[in-house]
Amino acid sequence: MNHSRSGLPQLGQWNGPEDLQRLQEKQLPQTVAWAARSPFYRERLNSAALPATAADLATLPLTTKQDLRDNYPFGMLSVPKERLATYHESSGTAGRPTPSYYTAEDWTDLAERFARKWIGISGEDVFLVRTPYALLLTGHLAHAAGRLHGATVVPGDNRSLAMPYARVVRVMHDLDVTLTWSVPTECLIWAAAAAAAGHRPGADFPALRALFVGGEPLTSARRRRISRLWGVPVIEEYGSTETGSLAGECRHGRMHLWADRALFEVYDPQTGTVSAEGEGQLVVTPLFREAMPLLRYNLEDNVSVSYDDCECGWKLPTVQVLGRAAFGYRVGAATITQYRLEELVFSLPDSYEVLFWRAKAEPTGLRIEIEVPEEHRANAQAELAASVRAEFGVDSEVTGLAPGTLIPRDALTTMPDVVKPRSLFGPDEDWSKALLYY
Repeated sequence: MNHSRSGLPQLGQWNGPEDLQRLQEKQLPQTVAWAARSPFYRERLNSAALPATAADLATLPLTTKQDLRDNYPFGMLSVPKERLATYHESSGTAGRPTPSYYTAEDWTDLAERFARKWIGISGEDVFLVRTPYALLLTGHLAHAAGRLHGATVVPGDNRSLAMPYARVVRVMHDLDVTLTWSVPTECLIWAAAAAAAGHRPGADFPALRALFVGGEPLTSARRRRISRLWGVPVIEEYGSTETGSLAGECRHGRMHLWADRALFEVYDPQTGTVSAEGEGQLVVTPLFREAMPLLRYNLEDNVSVSYDDCECGWKLPTVQVLGRAAFGYRVGAATITQYRLEELVFSLPDSYEVLFWRAKAEPTGLRIEIEVPEEHRANAQAELAASVRAEFGVDSEVTGLAPGTLIPRDALTTMPDVVKPRSLFGPDEDWSKALLYY
């Protein structure tokens, strides 16, 4: 049987929200039919007429992360097992795993969504993928998107002992890497590793065109700092292992939901109501996913969705991910969040060379440590303490540390041996590694 899936919607094929809804509702009956083949949804849809419109869909209960865990491993499966191409689990370590699986056809949709970067991916690119492979989706997703568009992919997994920072910098420099995919923090560590290797990040990597980032909150101050360090745009995206890419940035810096490939709702947990826009938790129904359909899957990320026009012309809703940015600790009468604190740290002058920091919120005060060269230490400490006082109304103890304290120089420069398992050794050899070879 031929399971190929063509005709996926492409950017520019609609003129506004009504057009977009027609696209969604054209595909929705097929999505629901796929879902009805899985043990989980077969039971859930058994007594109801199958939803055919967005309004019908909104009458179904939400699907939760716990539902996915409870149906581990294959309770959500809606195709014969031999059609599965890959199996994944999310990074969470609590309780049972959250499984996720895809057919080869599902992968076309996944890769196309990830590749929707305004700067584009082409056969001329050398694309360094620096996020985990293994059971997570993120590394495989970028790899597939790069290959789909003909790029040379460099699989630089950031959970492998075979790819230390010194090797990342060597590869970026020697291979003329043009694009990268990582968490934002990696871009700062590469800059330090490049400097340790005698390179200038903004000058000695002339092939670099853009840094693709995701996976952790990113303030505008840190984004601008990374961009100035490397001299290229920093392009953010949003998604999850359970769904793949859900949103990406346009050239005007706004994050757009891929609403031609998924149906989105905003859920208010206080009232139980849903709407197309506003603030609440993001609920998603991927429209072109056959192996493991998800109907009204609650990501539990706090977002703000808007259908306001954007100059980019994509005619897609915009999203702000508020989620973890709001989480904080009490210090005196103030709530300190990492997001607001990061904005202050990266608002220090670039000349102070502050890239790495940490803070501890205690009931009576805030302790902050920053790596900063000695000649800038006094100014950096004073200015950061003053901005914390102005922003939060609390006292802080800011300590300047020598560069190499929070990120040891060894982590930036060493190239550890990658050995293979071995059982026979000579009289003068260290046999302690043997089978535990990493």
